[in-house]
Amino acid sequence: MKLFNFFKKTPSQARAQTAINPYRDRSVNFTYNLLFCDNPDLYKEEKQQPHIYPFDLLFSETVSVKDLQKIIEDEGSDPRVKILAYNKQIALGHSPTKKELLGVIIEVALDEGLDVLASFNNGTARYINHTERIIVWETTHDEAANKITNDLFTCSQHIVNQIGPWDKPRRPNPAKGNVRISFLVADGLYFGEGPINVLFNDPMASPALAKATELMQYLTRKSLEKNN
Repeated sequence: MKLFNFFKKTPSQARAQTAINPYRDRSVNFTYNLLFCDNPDLYKEEKQQPHIYPFDLLFSETVSVKDLQKIIEDEGSDPRVKILAYNKQIALGHSPTKKELLGVIIEVALDEGLDVLASFNNGTARYINHTERIIVWETTHDEAANKITNDLFTCSQHIVNQIGPWDKPRRPNPAKGNVRISFLVADGLYFGEGPINVLFNDPMASPALAKATELMQYLTRKSLEKNN
């Protein structure tokens, strides 16, 4: 529990986020930074103009908190889009009252490089292997994957309920030998970090990390089946 309390901060307005580049390949770094949904300029770079809904609102300099709330309440909105909308509300001085958990990101810094799994609450996911191979999981109707994802979010919500949001820009990727688990929540970024062997045995963190490992293994297996 101390591993999480150490990083507990009070909420504040969203801050500008610079790119963090843990990989050799520029496109992999781009994908990595997109996962955290804390730099709308990256999404603006990715989307072709003219921007259509919801990006026309997200990228507008005159968008209102009410307009952003429409995106958040849209059942068809991608979780990453909702995170961008929540972050923009915070930047406008609005504090979301709902503690909605939209994404869970696990970073494991191995000797060989950084493994990253990002799971979103609609069942989609991204996995970046330390070899810089990327799995993009856009399937939302896979029962097995959705069961693991739901379990992961249940464990993660338990952690979020006990800690507070980080009030500074996202930290550089974890140092070798460490694992970090980040939570993309309506009112900000939450995270805990520690040595791999410690955090995987931490009573609060280990259930979520076990489910994240199960999801990573499932996605890897499905990817291999698809390519064979």
